[in-house]
Amino acid sequence: MTTPLTLVPGRRPDGTHHLAVSGEIDMSNIDALADALSTTAGPLVLDLTDVEYLDSAGLSVLFAHADRLELIATPLLAPVLRVSGLSDLTTVHGID
Repeated sequence: MTTPLTLVPGRRPDGTHHLAVSGEIDMSNIDALADALSTTAGPLVLDLTDVEYLDSAGLSVLFAHADRLELIATPLLAPVLRVSGLSDLTTVHGID
């Protein structure tokens, strides 16, 4: 059974947009993530620490916005972010 995707928008103390994501990011729910990323202007910190699964459809959404994203991730996602090349395009915290 999949874990539903939850998106919680906010702002960091410096005013930068922040989006906390939890659950699974896959083909069934990438439209919600894409909409959230598209409707948030400027730099965005995307907190993936509660993401349990990320497939290629989810990666494609992240690649489309990589130039303005800063990611927070767990070691679980580290191989996916490295192998895909996403970690070469944007700052990723928490995967070392």
